[in-house]
Amino acid sequence: MKNKKPNAELVWKQLEDQLAPRLRLSVIDRTVYSHLLRHSRLEGKLRLRFSLMWLARNIRLSTGPVRRAVRRLVAHGALRLIQRNKAGHVAEVRLPGEIRAIRLHRIERRAVAEKTRLGTRAAVSIEQVDFLHSMPLRKAIHARERGHCFYCLRRTTPMVQCLDHVVPQARLGRNSYRNLVSSCMECNSDKGEKPAVDFFRRLYRERRLTAAELAARLRTLDALASGKLRPPLHREPA
Repeated sequence: MKNKKPNAELVWKQLEDQLAPRLRLSVIDRTVYSHLLRHSRLEGKLRLRFSLMWLARNIRLSTGPVRRAVRRLVAHGALRLIQRNKAGHVAEVRLPGEIRAIRLHRIERRAVAEKTRLGTRAAVSIEQVDFLHSMPLRKAIHARERGHCFYCLRRTTPMVQCLDHVVPQARLGRNSYRNLVSSCMECNSDKGEKPAVDFFRRLYRERRLTAAELAARLRTLDALASGKLRPPLHREPA
């Protein structure tokens, strides 16, 4: 089924700046959605027939995470399953502006309001700011780590960067700058709900951190919890 090709540049801006933060899509969710979008709507096709094995092989992931990502995208309304059987899936891939859960004009107004709030000395303390609330705030956490994983210290790129809760949300961890760090996908997956101290020691046992690096990371963890590692904002809330 053919459809008019959308403006790819606009679609990608809406995906990264509005859809991903609004729906809190993980890196895997974004990768799956982007791949399906590229092979359907950006090629002028409204629907796409695919198998999970094909999708997993193309984006170099196992089928388990890909299957879960497809289910989340369906739940969010980013995909509409037309047919599903052993041979594969037929799905309608929706553009960011077509997803009911996303009202882009509202998001744009909120983004403008957020920039205005950050550009003025609002009466909200940085301690009260939800750093998952918008893309500029999320990028501030990544910028604080200067392109390195907080845990294993490897250099990261935007394609493999995640925001990780040092204290997991399941244990009432907040979206504060004191509890969010930039990590690679591997550490984000391996850490899970483990205490950060235990995970650092596991990295040391696996020789992914030296003894000196382990000691430094534990000091950094203390500095993070005490509020000494504020992310770079153009202007912090008062």
